[in-house]
Amino acid sequence: MNYFDPYSPDFPFTMGIEEEYQIIDPETRELRSYITQILEQGRLELHEQLKPEMMQSVVEVGTHVCRTAEEARAEITRLRGAIAGLAAKQGLVIAAAGTHPFSSWETQEIYPHERYYGVVNEMQDAARQLLIFGMHVHVGMPDLELGVQIQNVARYFLPHLLCLSTSSPFWMGRQTGYKSYRSLVFGNFPRTGIPSQFSSLNEFQSYTDLLVKTGSIDNGKKIWWDIRPHPVFGTIEVRICDLCTKVDETIAIAALIQAIFVKIYKLFTCNMTFRVYRRALINENKWRAMRYGLNGELIDFGKQQSMAARDLLVELVEFVDDVVDDLGSRQAVEYVHRMLEEGTSADRQLATYASTGDLKAVVDQLVRETVEGVPIEGVSIRTATA
Repeated sequence: MNYFDPYSPDFPFTMGIEEEYQIIDPETRELRSYITQILEQGRLELHEQLKPEMMQSVVEVGTHVCRTAEEARAEITRLRGAIAGLAAKQGLVIAAAGTHPFSSWETQEIYPHERYYGVVNEMQDAARQLLIFGMHVHVGMPDLELGVQIQNVARYFLPHLLCLSTSSPFWMGRQTGYKSYRSLVFGNFPRTGIPSQFSSLNEFQSYTDLLVKTGSIDNGKKIWWDIRPHPVFGTIEVRICDLCTKVDETIAIAALIQAIFVKIYKLFTCNMTFRVYRRALINENKWRAMRYGLNGELIDFGKQQSMAARDLLVELVEFVDDVVDDLGSRQAVEYVHRMLEEGTSADRQLATYASTGDLKAVVDQLVRETVEGVPIEGVSIRTATA
C-alpha cells in the first residue's frame, strides 16, 4: 500500500473542508437571517453540500472528499462562487471571517430545527451568543485507532494553526484586543478546547459512551473539541481555526493540516514520533494564539522558551517539507510564508479599521476578499459606498 501517494487507490489521508459563511445585507452591512431562502434554491444545485447552521444568518458548505490541495481549491472556489451567486439573487452578499465586526447576537434568528432548539434550551445564552464562523478540516485515516495516536501528537500544532487562521478581532462593534475572539466565545460551550491525550480508541469510545449513558450528550457530535475523531466520517477533524477570508488561506491551512498528519504517520512507520505534550501546556499556547495571533510568541516546549510565532511556523513548514511533494501540496503549503509576511485576516481588518475608523469598511473588505479570484457567473458582487 502506498499511503504517501494521493493518486494511489490505497491513499487514506484524504481531506474535506467545511466553511461557515456570513449572509450580509450590502446596504447596511449587517448580518441577515436569510438562510431559508438560500436553502430552497441552493439544495437544488449543491444538495448535501449545503447546510444551515444554528443562526439563520449563517450558511455552511462542505467539500466533497478531496485527495490533493488543488482538488480542495477547486471545491472551495466552486462552493464560494455558488453561495455568493445564490445570495446575490436575493440582493445579498457573503463574507468569510470568524465574527462579524458589529452585528449583535441578540438580533439573530435561530434556524427552526429541533436540534438547534434543543441546544439553545440546554445552553441558554451560551448558545444564543454563538454568532461565530469556523473552518473545519477533516483528514481520512487508515483506521481510527491510528487516528487517535496521530491526534495525540497533532494537538501540539493546533495553536500554530489558530495563529494562521485568526479572523475575528471584533465583536458587536468593539475592538476586542483578541485576534481570535471566536475562540473565546466558543469556549463558553462544554466539551470544547484542546482534548486530553487518549491511550487508545477504546479509551476515547468509553469516554463517549459514558457521556451518552449519563445523558450528558445524545451522540458523539456534541463533543466539540478543537480536534476530534469524527463519529460518522471516520476522520480526524481539526476544528480550531477561524474561518479564513481568502481561498488561498483556507487551502494553505488545509494542506498544512494534511501534511502534518502524513508527517506524523511517516514518523510512526520509522518507529519515531513527535513528543506528546500535556493539555495544560498546549492551552498556554492556545491562549497566546487567541490573543496575539502571528504577532505574539508561542512556547517551544522542547527548548522551554518563548519564540516568535512566525519563527515557529517557519519551523513547522520545514517539519513537513519531506512529505509535501508526495502530496502535491508544496505550493499550497508554501503560501504560509506569504501569510507570515502579509498577516492574517484579523491583521488586515485591524489595519482597515485603524485607517478608516469605520467597521462598515471592514465588512466591505471582507466581502471583497471572500470572493477574490472566485468566478461568479452572471453576477456582479457589490458593496455599498460608505
